[in-house]
Amino acid sequence: MTINEIQEELIEDFAFFDDWMAKYEYLIQLGKELPLIDDQYKTDEYLIKGCQSKVWLHADHQRGKVLFTADSDAIITKGLVALMIKVLSGHSPAEIADSELYFIDQIGLKEHLSPTRANGLLSMVKQMKLYALALQAKGR
Repeated sequence: MTINEIQEELIEDFAFFDDWMAKYEYLIQLGKELPLIDDQYKTDEYLIKGCQSKVWLHADHQRGKVLFTADSDAIITKGLVALMIKVLSGHSPAEIADSELYFIDQIGLKEHLSPTRANGLLSMVKQMKLYALALQAKGR
């Protein structure tokens, strides 16, 4: 699936829920399903700057695709990073770097997150795109 196809699927998934409590529960469930990052990457080097909660993010490059793993010490934040991994992981560095992540606005995340969580989400997106750009620059 392309990044845009995954975004469309998520927009449909979130539209299924009637209220934001149900949408938060869905986010928490996504976080619980997140494959955990290896403990060797739970260091300051892999912490996302700009997140109030601790969020560790690692990018691995295999067969031309970027595979992200992550973890967080906060359940909603863990759900947010799981959402971003669902959209971006498994794509080429160029696809990730060039992607426009319109689903964040369309599912209403920006208006329903606290300012600190919204900033953290932007920091996650920025870090994931920076990893992709770095891998792209290396010619991988």
